[in-house]
Amino acid sequence: MSADLLSADVATRFGSGQSVQRIEDEGLLRGAGRFTDDVQPVGQLRVAFVRSPHPHARILAVDAASARALPGVALVLTGADLLQAGVKSLPVNPSFKRPGGGRPASPQRPVLAHDRVRFVGEAVAIVVAETLQQARDAAEAVWVEYDELPSVVDVGAATGDQAVALCEQAPDNIAAEARHGDAAAVEAACGQATHVVRLAIENQRVAAVSLEPRAVLAWVAEDGRLTLQMSSQMPSGVRTAICDVLGLAREQVRVTVGDVGGGFGMKTGAYPEDLAVAWCAWQLRRPVKWSADRSEEFLSSQHGRDVRTQAELALASDGRILALRLRSLANVGAYATPTGVAIQLLIGPWVQTSVYDIQQVDFRFAAVLTNTAPTGAYRGAGRPEAIFTMERLMDEAARQTGIDRIQLRRRNFIRPEQMPYRNPMGQTYDVGRFEHVMDQALDQADWSGFEARRVRSRARGRLRGLGIATFLEWTGGNVLEETVAVSVLPEGVIEVFSAVNQMGQGIATTLAQLVVDVFGVPMAQVRVVLGDTDRGDGFGSAGSRSLFTGGSALREGAEKTLDEARRLAAQTLEASAQDLEYRAGRFLVRGTDLSVDLFALAGRQPQQRIHLQSTTQVAGPSWPNGCHVCEVEVDPATGEVQVVAYSSVNDVGRVVNPAIVRGQLDGGAVQGLGQALLERMVYDPASGQPITGSLMDYAAPRADLLACDFVTSMDQTTPSRNNPLGVKGVGELGTIGATPCVVNAVADALASGGYASLAPRLQMPLTPLRLWNLLTTTAD
Repeated sequence: MSADLLSADVATRFGSGQSVQRIEDEGLLRGAGRFTDDVQPVGQLRVAFVRSPHPHARILAVDAASARALPGVALVLTGADLLQAGVKSLPVNPSFKRPGGGRPASPQRPVLAHDRVRFVGEAVAIVVAETLQQARDAAEAVWVEYDELPSVVDVGAATGDQAVALCEQAPDNIAAEARHGDAAAVEAACGQATHVVRLAIENQRVAAVSLEPRAVLAWVAEDGRLTLQMSSQMPSGVRTAICDVLGLAREQVRVTVGDVGGGFGMKTGAYPEDLAVAWCAWQLRRPVKWSADRSEEFLSSQHGRDVRTQAELALASDGRILALRLRSLANVGAYATPTGVAIQLLIGPWVQTSVYDIQQVDFRFAAVLTNTAPTGAYRGAGRPEAIFTMERLMDEAARQTGIDRIQLRRRNFIRPEQMPYRNPMGQTYDVGRFEHVMDQALDQADWSGFEARRVRSRARGRLRGLGIATFLEWTGGNVLEETVAVSVLPEGVIEVFSAVNQMGQGIATTLAQLVVDVFGVPMAQVRVVLGDTDRGDGFGSAGSRSLFTGGSALREGAEKTLDEARRLAAQTLEASAQDLEYRAGRFLVRGTDLSVDLFALAGRQPQQRIHLQSTTQVAGPSWPNGCHVCEVEVDPATGEVQVVAYSSVNDVGRVVNPAIVRGQLDGGAVQGLGQALLERMVYDPASGQPITGSLMDYAAPRADLLACDFVTSMDQTTPSRNNPLGVKGVGELGTIGATPCVVNAVADALASGGYASLAPRLQMPLTPLRLWNLLTTTAD
């Protein structure tokens, strides 16, 4: 086969646009994955934490003498011990204002609580021992005297007149507030509107439930540096936190990440447990490991969502939207972390008007302190909450105005000729053809044939509903720069490093395909290295940024490396660089038989490699969008909801690996279905105790959640203009569309079955019991 044909064949088989097999999978399927808990260094110590059984209490005394005397115990530290050692608190107090313009307020968050505990499961002491059982036994021997205090776990109660103040600087428990838009203009628009649709919406608290719980192993390496391997999406951010909190210099700390069994946003940044383990390893000069059990994950990992919203949509007589007004209370838990607050007060609002041309908004969002675990990023991070509110309003507006919901959307879509479009939150959409995407979705889902299917369901005693969600999302984390390193090695390997991270989403495969695009070599000759702060720094993987930011940087870095190789080849062949052709790993001089192999060229260099580090910045975030259509059957006798059809068309820009993208879309949709129908993290209002603290109580999605297969399409006709690849973030899109789509389908089933008054009262999760109670207490 000629070099030209070989290069073309390689690109066709392994490059962009191909559903190549994931390079991550073989090792995982063979049981050769290297998760943090798989690493077993000699002399490893194990950790157990002493955790608060109370939602709110003063710590009067901690007696660890008995625990320290038990066999195998190497160290027991309390919050007071860390305070005396100079260990700092974690960052709180986000960059927002309180009502009235005052500084934001939050209790300081210590690594280990020392004066007060603020939620059930907060760590009070750390026990380090030779075995896990010895650590657990010693943890039970630590005696803590508490003085219980009043607690509050609900945002309504926390902001009520009789609420207990959880922070001296916030007597009303509002840590921070954000207001957006023009209140006077919206009030005037509502006064002139023909219709004003009002909904009370609750986006319930959920837990991430990643397959692999959090885990961290810390030790002091031979070079004297504190070194960690952990399950994380952001190793560079973790290193920064360790340096800041423990008082270490940047060059003293290295963080590595191996295989990660799911993150979903929950594994961004450093937790108090990570810092406590790191400090113990630094003090003991021995390897120290903590692996969370599932109960600890429910108690102390960051939760998601938990927002209560009063929403109003003002419409003219023809259905055009005049204004949108929202009042939201976000339960950010015991500590107002910068990320937890920003998600609800800023990031979600960025997409609140979604794909609709809404000129006037009046938003008021408050971050409320409670005695619950802090909230943070969870797949979608603010955007699912915003889109759920918008799409519920659109379908309810259609019912109340009598305007067909498809026509209502058509009248309000932002049109392609309006791009680039600046929304009321100051965010600019570069491209988007929202009606085009919806039209494809309606055809794919056989929207026009639904009534016949409804009749068949009614004959079987079922209420059949049809739901739709048309929406967009913002991706990027607003960190638009990434640095990569590309090395051509003489052993026939192109090694690339990126600071984005794998966590089950297949990013290593996608990056390898981009290398194949540039170099035209088989994927077997590409080595992707991720997760090591010694190799490079970057933001990590969050906000669906890995490909459009990290991939764009890699593509540009690979092209620059090939250009450098061309320059070196020209010197070796004594020819002009312009006279060289590159084909499948070889440079040739046009019109001659002179050539040099790329990898042999690398071996001739003084450093035995061709190496280049490159930093690339994309122009802005990407705005993937979609239209999801869902059909459900509701059994009015039991309240059971069954998803019987699910179809989606997703504008994700250019697709590098269709199988991976489809997996992300469908997997995300399952998580969205889980929130709509099953999941809810519940705290008892009276005691403050979590009562869904295990998988026996917390209903995670199961394989039988759907009675159908997904029908998933990708529209590649509108590539992003903000990055050189034309790609758009995809990891969270399915989650964002699924939740409103399913709830709208249930609302449609109720409305068509004679229960129209119940449609605006639906609140997630739509469990059989909750829906049955609603059906049996009120009917039209």
